[in-house]
Amino acid sequence: MIIKNLLERKLYFFVAISISISITIGSLISIKNIIELPSVPYFDKFLHASAYYLLTFSWLFALKKSFKLKNKFILVLIIIFIYGIIIEVLQASLTTYRQADLYDVFANLGGIGIAYVIFNLIFQRN
Repeated sequence: MIIKNLLERKLYFFVAISISISITIGSLISIKNIIELPSVPYFDKFLHASAYYLLTFSWLFALKKSFKLKNKFILVLIIIFIYGIIIEVLQASLTTYRQADLYDVFANLGGIGIAYVIFNLIFQRN
C-alpha cells in the first residue's frame, strides 16, 4: 500500500511537471509552422485559460496530500500566476515571433481561478 501511494504521488508530480514543461515550450516556440490555429475571435485566450486551468489543477492535485492549509494552496496559485507573467516577459524578450499580451495574463488568471474553484468543489476544501 505504501509503495502504491508513493508511485501514485510520483505519477501526479510527473504529470504536473510535464504539463509545466509543455506550456513553457509551447509558449516560447513558434507554433505557426507546427499547427494552424482556428481564426475564431479570442481563441488564443481560450487556449491560455485552458492551459493554465490544466496546469493549476494538475499541481493542486499533485500537492493535495502535502498541503493541509488553504494558505498553501493560495501560494501555489500565486506561483503559477507569476510563472505566467514570466512566460509573457520571456516571449517579449527572447523571441521575435511571440509577443507579450496583458490579456493573456488575464486569461491565465481566469484559468487559474476556475481550476481552484472546481478543485475545491470536487475535494470540498474550505
